[in-house]
Amino acid sequence: MTAPRFFHPPPQPHNTQAELPEAAAHHALRVLRLRDGQAIELFDGEGWAVSGTLRVAGRKVQAQVGEARQSAPRRGQLTLYQGIPASDRMDWVVEKATELGVARIVPVLTRRTVLKLQGERRERRWQHWQRIVLAACAQSGRNDLLEVLPPLPWAEALVHAQGDGGLHLLCHPEAPTTLTECLRQQAPEQLALWVGPEGGWEANEYTEALRAGVHPVRHGALTLRSETAGLALAAASSALLGWVDA
Repeated sequence: MTAPRFFHPPPQPHNTQAELPEAAAHHALRVLRLRDGQAIELFDGEGWAVSGTLRVAGRKVQAQVGEARQSAPRRGQLTLYQGIPASDRMDWVVEKATELGVARIVPVLTRRTVLKLQGERRERRWQHWQRIVLAACAQSGRNDLLEVLPPLPWAEALVHAQGDGGLHLLCHPEAPTTLTECLRQQAPEQLALWVGPEGGWEANEYTEALRAGVHPVRHGALTLRSETAGLALAAASSALLGWVDA
C-alpha cells in the first residue's frame, strides 16, 4: 500500500527531522487519522520526494526522513490554455491535468465564458485551483507542481502566448488538419493546446488566434465537452510525441 503523501515546501529535508506544515499535519491526524510511527512521504513541488516516519508528540507533528530522491525530468512540456467552463468544472480540469503531467494551465476568459471572475472572486478561485493541484500531486505521486496562472482575458492570453514559445494548437471541430497529422509533421519539445468554453470559439477569436500563430486542429469524430477536450488532447499529444510510456 502506498504511503500517504504530503506537500512540504522546499528546501526538501535530507536525513533529518522535518516539521509538517499546519495543513499537512491537520490532514494527517484529523482526516487520515495517522498515528506515530506510520510511514509517510513528503514532496516539495520541485521534483523531489523523501520517505519518512510520522512522529507525533502532543501538538508537534514531524517526520523522520531519509535521503531525498529526484523525479526523472519530463520529456516535453505541455501547456493547456483552457477556456473556463461553467460551474466548478474547471476544478476537474485542474485535477486531471495534474494527473496527466500537464506542466501549466492558463485559464482563459473568452467572450463566451459563462463564469465571471473578477477582483476578489478571481483571486479566491485561483487559490482554490492551487489547492487542488497539491491534492492531485499527493494522490497521483507527482512531485512537481502543475503551474496554474491567474485567469486571463482573451486578449491578454494571446499576448502571453507570444512569449510562450513552442507549437500552439487550437482545438476546432472544423479544422482542416487532425492532431495526429500535425504532430507527425512536427515534434516540438514545448506544446500548447487551446480549448474553448461551452459554445466554442467566437469567429473573431478564431481569426485572432490564427493571426497570432496558433494552428487549428481537430481530434476525433465526436463532439467533446470543454472540460473533456483539453484533457483528451493532452493525453493523445503526450502519447503521440512519446512523452509518456503508452
